Amino acid sequence: MRLFMFKSEAKPDLQAFAGDPSGSALPKQFAPWVATGVVAEGRSPPHGMSRQHIEDAIAEHGFQMWRMKKSAEKAAG
Repeated sequence: MRLFMFKSEAKPDLQAFAGDPSGSALPKQFAPWVATGVVAEGRSPPHGMSRQHIEDAIAEHGFQMWRMKKSAEKAAG
């Protein structure tokens, strides 16, 4: 499964993985969502996250959300 990565413009620290490139299952209350990348099948997700956990959440809910830590945001910005 390819993992499509998104960032919420409503809550900039909120990010998500989805199973489809449009992010159709992402929560509308945090829209708009902007695509930020793709993790190819068999590749590890960023930040040491568990691929199995992400895939299980996508299978059950259609997405997996996560937040950037404040220190990571400052280092990136």
